[in-house]
Order: sequence, then structure tokens, then C-alpha cells
Amino acid sequence: MGMDFHSSKNRITYTTRNADKSWVQAIKELVPIENISRATDIGCGGGIYSKALSDMGIDTVIGVDFSEAILEGAKENCKEYKNISFKHGDALDTCLESNSFDLLLQRALIHHIENLQDCFTEANRVLKDDGFYIVQDRTPEDCLLEGNESHIRGFFFELFPRLVEKETNRRHNSQFVIETLKEAGFRNIVEVTLWETRKVYAYKEQLLYDLRERTGRSILHELDDKELNLLIKHIDESITADENIVERDRWTIWKAVK
Repeated sequence: MGMDFHSSKNRITYTTRNADKSWVQAIKELVPIENISRATDIGCGGGIYSKALSDMGIDTVIGVDFSEAILEGAKENCKEYKNISFKHGDALDTCLESNSFDLLLQRALIHHIENLQDCFTEANRVLKDDGFYIVQDRTPEDCLLEGNESHIRGFFFELFPRLVEKETNRRHNSQFVIETLKEAGFRNIVEVTLWETRKVYAYKEQLLYDLRERTGRSILHELDDKELNLLIKHIDESITADENIVERDRWTIWKAVK
């Protein structure tokens, strides 16, 4: 089935939460934010992390996404942020000026990209000399962790093993990412893992509603409605807490310098 990123009905699917302090702290430990004045968020989705970059004190943030529909949601989400603007483009052709950014972020993007060499080469073109490149995505190992009270995503693959192949085949292993970054001209490459708090739900029903709506979870578009209902039932029975559910996702982050 797959998610249609260009459909207007999915316009706000990536606007319904905020970047957690766990993510903000991780980025501050990797990048001297106080020295960053211009940043771009490639594959910005609904602008959640564009807002986070602005909130961290960055003067100018430009979000880029390949979906006009998603960009409309991002513009609405960020309408109070006068220093954030958006452009239509993609990771291989960002439509941004060369040597113009201190920081380039690509979060949850590269699993959509088959040609990482061209993606990383474009990032190198856009960044200033000594600019920072942050790539955040899941490795195959990140995807296969078991589900539990906080790692909700793990339940998806336990109940529907066919999703494992779909998920792992689209993920790049860390060594390949690192080698391709080097080939694209990047240096000082650092890899870290992060358990990022995705969202805190006051009540379990809020989590189940998000799952039912497939909010911000493209992998759930691989399930039909009957399968999705089975998954929701399974998660409902697997999680004992009814209140204050803290959902965390496991990620790998690569930092590189131009």
C-alpha cells in the first residue's frame, strides 16, 4: 500500500508533536549551536525539527521537502516563526545556494534515498566550509529491537513479520553511511545512538488514537485497516500502563564536517 506523501489528507501527519529535549540535547552535544546562524532541514516534513532548530537559537532556518502537500502543513505549523521559510525540492536537488549553510539536518530521510552518494554530494555542495552535517535514521539493527512499554514500534514487527523485510531493506547499515560520507568529501565523522522520546501520552487511548490514524508513521500505511486494528488490540493488551506513556524510538545519528 505505502503512504502517499503527496496526498492532501496526509498534509498534517508530521505536524502533531514537538521535538523532545532528548533530541535537542543530543544535537547540542554534537554541534556548537552557538556558532550556527543558518541551517537547513532537508526532508523537513511538517517542520517539527525546523522549529526545534529555531528554538535552539539559530537565526535562519530553511525547510525543504519534495511534497507540496506536506510543505503546506509545515508552513501552517511554523506560521509563528518568522525566521523559518520553506522551499520545494528534494535531497538530490535542494534548490539551495552553494556554500550557504552552517548546518544541514536530514532526519528520517535517507531510508527513502537509494543513491546516498548523490544525496551526500548535494549536502556537501550546500554547506559552507567547516559546516556540520547531521544525518539521523534507523539502521537495520535499530529496527529489530523488541517492543516494550516504551518502545512501541517494536510491536509492529513482532505481530507482522512481513514488515521486517520491508523495513530493513530500506535502511542503510552504518558502515555504508560512513564510507559514503567520506566519499562525498566529509570528515570528522562521529556516530552516536539515541533513544529519542517521540511523544508522551497522558492516557493510553491517545496513543491508540495516534496509531489508528497512522499519525507520522509511514510504515503503518503498509497495513490494511483490519491489520491495523489487530495491531492496536495487540499493543493495548501488551502495555499495562493506562497513563503517562513515554514512547521512545531508537535512532542512529551521524555527524560529519565539510
